[in-house]
Order: sequence, then C-alpha cells, then structure tokens
Amino acid sequence: MIRLPELTEPIGFLFFCVLFFVIITGRYLVIAGLFYAIFYLWYPERWQKKKLSKRAYPPRQLKKELGWSMITSLLFSVMATLTLLLWQKGYTRVYTGLHASDWYYMPLSLVLSLALQETYYYWLHRWMHLPAVFKRVHKVHHQSNLTSTFTAFSFHPLEGFLQALMLPLTLLLVPLHPVVILVQLMIMSFSSVINHLNIEIYPRYFHHNRLGKWIVGATHHSLHHIQFRYNYGLYFTLWDKWKKTESPAYPELLNKTFAEDAPSPEKKN
Repeated sequence: MIRLPELTEPIGFLFFCVLFFVIITGRYLVIAGLFYAIFYLWYPERWQKKKLSKRAYPPRQLKKELGWSMITSLLFSVMATLTLLLWQKGYTRVYTGLHASDWYYMPLSLVLSLALQETYYYWLHRWMHLPAVFKRVHKVHHQSNLTSTFTAFSFHPLEGFLQALMLPLTLLLVPLHPVVILVQLMIMSFSSVINHLNIEIYPRYFHHNRLGKWIVGATHHSLHHIQFRYNYGLYFTLWDKWKKTESPAYPELLNKTFAEDAPSPEKKN
C-alpha cells in the first residue's frame, strides 16, 4: 500500500501543492479549452451570430491569459493545501458523515456558500475598481477587453490570492460536506468560463424567466469589461440590482444579442 507523505512535513506540503496544481490546472484547461474548441474552432459559423463582439483577439492575448492563469492555479493550489491542513488540524467545519437531515441541509448549505461568495466577491470587486487599487491589482484582468474562456483565471497574483481566500474563510464558519465543496468549485469553473466566453449561450427565454434574470451570463459580464463601472456580480445580479450598479445598456445589448434569432414578419405569417 502506497503511503502518502505527511501534510505537516515540507515534502508532504509540496506533494499536495503539486497534486492540487495538477487537478486545478487540468480542470481549468479541460473546461476552458473545451468551450473554446466548441465555440471558436469546431463550430464557429454556428455561433457567429451569438458573438458579442466580432473582433479578432489581439496578438498574444491568449498566451498572456494562460500565463496569468497558471500563476492563479498555483496560488489556488497552495490555498487548497493550507485548507486541507486546517481541516486535518480540526479548524474547519467540514464534515464527512451523512445523516438523513443532510440531504436537506446539503443543498441549503450550497446556496448559503454561494451567497457568501457572491457577497464577498461583489464588494471585493468594487474595491478593486478604486483607481489606486485597479492600477496595481485588477488591471491585469481587464487587459482582456475582449474576453475569452481563458480570461476566467487571468488575474494578478494579489487578486488571485484574495479570491482564493473566500472558500477557506467559509469553511471556518459554515459546515460543508466535501460533495458540496466540489459542486461549488465546478459551478465556479463553469460559470467563470461561460461568463467570459464572449458568446451568449443562454437562450432568450432564460433571461426573462424568474430564475434567469438573476443569473450573470456572458452578455451581462461583457459589459463590465467594456464599461468597467457596472455589473460587478459573480454568479447573480442581485447585488448589482440592489446597489444600482447594473449597466443601463444591459437590456438593449441583450435584445440586440437575440435580434437575429427573432423570426421575420414573413416567417410569422
């Protein structure tokens, strides 16, 4: 039986950092790469009308994004290892046993954790747009005015660190099962890639139903990269609507995005 090195030993800590780096980087490259391949390489004609911007990506943008993304993945890996160590020492509220009541609590805890992350990110995001902070921290992410799937992890190291803090802080306060943590991480990965896709993949009706109008999509987030001072949300539009920071141009751009899908008068008849 293979014995893993102790996490409290330097070699053990390094081992788990490398292990998490492989997992996090692999997950990121698979999800971001798959979306990029489907929408830009394999079926570009099919999705051309859905593009929010028809411009080509600037030279070397994708390479720069991948470079920053690797640094972000490394920071996330170190933070994941530290969180594992905190759990091993009994400082987190992560639980592994399952009881009958957990089948009700687990989805509720997921919603609570997502809400906490949304709140943390919204106010962190607004803080990072203060001029002095923006120049030193958030400017790296906004170098991608035309976003791609690889913009999702393209952060300055300090921003990556601040974002990585949220889940460990949550685990110190909120009891979460490892399954819930994994689901949240997958939601985070898919949501971030979809929101930076530069193609609106949600259907027209989704944005107008009771649930969809509260969900951030590519159209919503693209305006943030264009206008800088609106649409700070991560998963949901709740804080933007409440604090009046949702772009006034959002409804018009959303309608324009779906204009080509609308049937012509001849087709209606």
